Amino acid sequence: MAEGLGKLQQRIGYPFRQLGLLEEALTHRSYGRPDNERLEFLGDSVIELVVSQLLFETFPKLREGELSKMRSSLVKEESLAEIARGIELGRHLKLGKGEEATGGREKASILAGALEAVVAAVYIDGGFEEAFRVVEGLFRGRIRQMEEAWRDRDYKTQLQEYTQARFKEVPRYTVVAERGPEHSKTFEVVVSVGGRIWGRGSGRSKKEAEQRAAEEALRRLDEEA
Repeated sequence: MAEGLGKLQQRIGYPFRQLGLLEEALTHRSYGRPDNERLEFLGDSVIELVVSQLLFETFPKLREGELSKMRSSLVKEESLAEIARGIELGRHLKLGKGEEATGGREKASILAGALEAVVAAVYIDGGFEEAFRVVEGLFRGRIRQMEEAWRDRDYKTQLQEYTQARFKEVPRYTVVAERGPEHSKTFEVVVSVGGRIWGRGSGRSKKEAEQRAAEEALRRLDEEA
């Protein structure tokens, strides 16, 4: 058991001073007391706080609604269970015979709860800074994927979502100039919302010009929010 817990501590990147806390975090109520339900309660809040801060810092331009959706996706039961599977948490759980027989080590609810309990145990044993570091390590890959997906979204899509939420309107793009010969034209586009021009852009195609206008509009809207 001690050897197994040593490997688990390596996976989460935290060596416990009070090993009993980790053992309690891994004890399901079906096994006996003390079980991990109180730790699960605390760990839920610790994870939510850390994930909130990480999202707040990673996405400085996102509004509260988008951040809330991202956080919900990250801390939902199945997401926590997947993270627990990634560190092989299930193999270390103490389960009653009934749960053991019905595949409790792979149940999302049990795995998610155990992960929350482990985070709480780290928090109690080492303080918030250590808990923050552990949670950041566990969620880093998923937040990075979200960041890449957000960057991949085009500026026009981002602008439309923003203006619909803020103004209940969609942006309007207008070509205000075309320059150069037919085979090598440059287009200039403005984008307006609510009768006000928010962005201007130019490009070798209307699409490129619209993207640049939308990028400028997003920047200006953010500055005036």
